Amino acid sequence: MAAEVATNGSEVLAAPVAVPAPAVFTGLKVQVTVPAGRAEEAVAFYKAAFAAEELSRSTHPKRKGDGEEAALLCAELKVGAATLLVCDQAGDDVPAVSKEGGAASGLVLRLETADVNAAAAQAVAAGAALQGEVTEDCCGLGATVVDPFGVTWALGSSTSAKKCA
Repeated sequence: MAAEVATNGSEVLAAPVAVPAPAVFTGLKVQVTVPAGRAEEAVAFYKAAFAAEELSRSTHPKRKGDGEEAALLCAELKVGAATLLVCDQAGDDVPAVSKEGGAASGLVLRLETADVNAAAAQAVAAGAALQGEVTEDCCGLGATVVDPFGVTWALGSSTSAKKCA
């Protein structure tokens, strides 16, 4: 940036620009948005497929019929050591999902387990689709399943002596 020159010929220095402090993040939670009205079904699937534990839930403030409980808006689940938010597509303020429930392209959730075969079988029994077969590569055993809501899950062995390079 060039210095300005005052009418008397001396340089006028610009005021220093304030540099904002860097943002501090305290965690990352993956949010899976499912088609409207299917959040309860998704929570039940993740409990059956991945032994998810429900930590909390919030409900739609306006979606409630006579004598009915309010519909699920979002549930926080614990899967292993990770936290997953499962949310209903409530309106324009959430990312759009396709009618088939397809997730955003490129999104893959990796779930580590000591028994990939059992994890894949459990997910399939709960309604996921196995993509290919359980395979072994430089990182150990692995399998890919797509859940009924279009989310891709890479199941990988967490106890393998092999390390990915």
